[in-house]
Amino acid sequence: MCGAELKTLPESVQRVANALQAAGHPHGPVMLDDAARTARQAADALGIELGQIAKSIIFRRRSDDAAVLVIASGDRRVDEKKVEALVGKVGRADADFVRAKTGYAIGGVSPVGHATEPVTLIDRELFRFEEIWAAAGHPHGVFRLRPQDLVFLTGAPLADIDQPASGS
Repeated sequence: MCGAELKTLPESVQRVANALQAAGHPHGPVMLDDAARTARQAADALGIELGQIAKSIIFRRRSDDAAVLVIASGDRRVDEKKVEALVGKVGRADADFVRAKTGYAIGGVSPVGHATEPVTLIDRELFRFEEIWAAAGHPHGVFRLRPQDLVFLTGAPLADIDQPASGS
C-alpha cells in the first residue's frame, strides 16, 4: 500500500494501515461495501467461516479504568469470569469509553493502533484457522492475518477465555 492509497482511507483506518506497515505486516486494510459491525456480517461479506473473524471486545477494568481488549474467535462467546481471572474485575465498556480508550467506534475496534495501549488477551481458539480477519478501525474496514501474526502485532498472550460449548 502506497501513501496515496492511505490518504483515501478514513483516518482511523489510516492509523491501522500505518501500524501494520510499521510492523512489516504484508496485508493492509480492505474496505468492504457493507458495514461489518458484527462477526457474522464480516464473515458473510468475506465469504469465510464465522470463527475466522477475530472480533475485538473491550471491557473496562474496575481497578484502574484500563481498557481490556479481548480478541476472540467470531464463533465463540467470551467468558467474563475467565477474563477476570486473568486481568482482575471488569465491567462493560460503553461506546464513549471504547472510543476514548481505543480511538475506534464499537464495530470497528482493531487489534492495533490504539489511542491508549489496552491490556490484551487473544483467544487461543483463533489458532484453529490458518487465516483470520480483524477489524481495521472502521465498521467497513478489515485486514487479513494469521493467528500468529496477531500475537506478533499485539504482544498479547494466548488465553482460554471462551465459554464452554453447550450440548447443542
